[in-house]
Amino acid sequence: MYPFFRSLLFRLDAERAHNVGAGAARLVQAVNPGLVEPWFEYGNAALSQTLWGRSFPNPIGLAAGFDKNAKLVRFWEKVGFGFIEVGSVTAKPSKGNARPRAFRLPEDQALINRMGLNNQGAEKVARRLKRRNGIRTMPLGINIAKTPSDAILGEAAIEDFRLSFQKLAPYADYITLNISCPNTEDGKTFEEAESLDRLLRVIFAERKQVHPTVPVLVKLAPPTSTRVVYDSSVEEVVSVSLSHGVHGFIATNTSADRDILSTSEAELQRIGNGGLSGAPLFERSTHLVRYIYQRTKGQKPIIGVGGVHSAETAYAKLRAGASLVQIYTALVYEGPSLIKRIKEGLVKLLEQDGYSSVKEVVGRDT
Repeated sequence: MYPFFRSLLFRLDAERAHNVGAGAARLVQAVNPGLVEPWFEYGNAALSQTLWGRSFPNPIGLAAGFDKNAKLVRFWEKVGFGFIEVGSVTAKPSKGNARPRAFRLPEDQALINRMGLNNQGAEKVARRLKRRNGIRTMPLGINIAKTPSDAILGEAAIEDFRLSFQKLAPYADYITLNISCPNTEDGKTFEEAESLDRLLRVIFAERKQVHPTVPVLVKLAPPTSTRVVYDSSVEEVVSVSLSHGVHGFIATNTSADRDILSTSEAELQRIGNGGLSGAPLFERSTHLVRYIYQRTKGQKPIIGVGGVHSAETAYAKLRAGASLVQIYTALVYEGPSLIKRIKEGLVKLLEQDGYSSVKEVVGRDT
């Protein structure tokens, strides 16, 4: 059924198609979200695990960016995800960049976006989540980022992050710090070690006040290649994060790289700047998962995201060291039935390799 709807949606530009799809999901959610459950229902004890004291029915999650304002939490709970991550949410509302700002690359099964962190702001999203607090059926992650404004730099950027954390942490099963947006005086990101150190010091102090048990995860940008040896900046980010006791990592964010694409140069020039997501990031993001798993000796759970579009790619991420994986771009191309197909395929792969639980395969290829 989805191929038919996709053919209609792909006649629209990427952002408008997303809004139409989200609008249809909101309608289902308002009427009766349970209506869709029989189509996507599939459970198997081999896929379940407990991380950070939270129970995950399966390792397949929705990546941040698809439901920025947490409007579809009840819908996502019914289509088979094991967890969901909303956001990125910023302290102040943001309209984002001018349109067009989202583009499909069908030849690469990829997307490029320069949305600009458009969202309704931490206060409004917190109010929405408060109404659902205590009645969710699966873990909810909240991704927070700095409000996109040239006036919010340095210490003001850290305070901006703190305010988002303060408002949203009480409703989260984990908080993700999206540190890859320019937010320091010199235009660097919080992936610069000194800035990250200052940010984490403030966030962990705030955590003690508002939600002492909420896990804090750091989301990293993808490496520029699949080489084994990383530059010092990656090692610094991981080291600083570990020194503050972060509870896990997400690998990876989108990429500015275009060298790994088959799409024509003319089309890429027409599209312009933006973050790349989808199948082309699979190798690099998986490589970073493997690096973090080895660096942390498997002691910090990792969420692998980037190019997951099948049971096989999800399985590879798990074997590289991810405890959980997320999808976004593949959902655009394949539709929500992909979630069930990945789960069914994972169970078959586990059985084929002689494992009784998804936990047993994490890090097997490191």
